Amino acid sequence: MSHEPSTGGPAASAPERPVSPDRLRLLLDAVLPDAEETAGGDVAVADLARRVHLSPHHFSRQVRAGAAESPWELRRRVQLERAAWQLAHGASVTEAAFAAGYDSVEGFARSYRRAYDRRPSDPVPPGPAGFRLPAPNGLHFHPPSSMWWDGAAGRTATPDLMMLEHDLADTARLLEYAAKAGADAMEEVLLPRHVVLGWDGLEESLAAVLDHQVWSKEVWAASLLGEDVPPRRPRDAETLQARHLEVAVTWRSLWEEIAREDRWGDVFVDALCDPPESFVVGSVLAHVLTYSAYRRQVARQLLRRVAPEVAVDDGDPILWWQERA
Repeated sequence: MSHEPSTGGPAASAPERPVSPDRLRLLLDAVLPDAEETAGGDVAVADLARRVHLSPHHFSRQVRAGAAESPWELRRRVQLERAAWQLAHGASVTEAAFAAGYDSVEGFARSYRRAYDRRPSDPVPPGPAGFRLPAPNGLHFHPPSSMWWDGAAGRTATPDLMMLEHDLADTARLLEYAAKAGADAMEEVLLPRHVVLGWDGLEESLAAVLDHQVWSKEVWAASLLGEDVPPRRPRDAETLQARHLEVAVTWRSLWEEIAREDRWGDVFVDALCDPPESFVVGSVLAHVLTYSAYRRQVARQLLRRVAPEVAVDDGDPILWWQERA
């Protein structure tokens, strides 16, 4: 990508071109660097502009054109949102003030009270969005250290919750079948070098396929809810059933709320990725359902090989729907 001019002249006085989502993301990365980089002191706009090779004037114009806030306003608001979340999760007022770039606890307390109409010692209740302040652009802090963008760029993505319910029900049924197969059969390598997604690694056995079937929901739920990466847990059939029952409650509730609030087009930055990546919310569900459907059919083929005595069905959503009626 070519850099914008950093000096004056005709380009500096011309009307701003529309800021593309990718360009805005680059600007936001400059406005909102990691907390570790800025703790203990604020950052000048000139320093932020230098990150994207722009003059402070042109940088500020581009940020305002794309985000409807100046770099300083955007940065300070998001820092306060992050501080409110940190306070609700046990950080001290001093720690939150320092991480937000304030020179004094008193200055932080005044800003916090103006924004939230409460003292920092009386933090907002913990929750997925209780810390959010009014924003002209829908850009908010997303824990633990990334961003959420409400309805970004007018994009929509509305997957079908019927398919979500079928996926949960069918996975539960497959785990019941797997419990009858036995531990040795679960771990037998039947698909050498089998990979579904590059970042997930090998899935060469029934246990590995079913583990990733459950793990994908555990990880994506944590990302969407702003939680830490969940620990890897055993993948025996009994534990997999317990894990699936647990994540199914969270998974269903999460997507029902997104559907209710019509937040399919929101964008969030997934801090669990390395490096962080931006995702449209609705595309996450489509992604999970796509690879889940493949894994479910692979699991069926493996079950028929390792446990021929188990009557494994076809997993047809038409028949599943008829059973529900």
